[in-house]
Amino acid sequence: MATNITIIESRGSRAAPDARASRRRKLSGWLWFIALWCCGVAGAMSLGFAFKLLMNATLFAVR
Repeated sequence: MATNITIIESRGSRAAPDARASRRRKLSGWLWFIALWCCGVAGAMSLGFAFKLLMNATLFAVR
């Protein structure tokens, strides 16, 4: 004798509270793009500034 049991549950009815909270904290794609772009620009500028300082230090040391 076989018994077929089907459980139908809607998506939002019993979602865990932490699942809903994690959706709120997730950044959208364009925010990730802006954040990574800003980090890249800041990294390039700081690397250029460090390079400029080292070049000035070595040029004055040669004289």
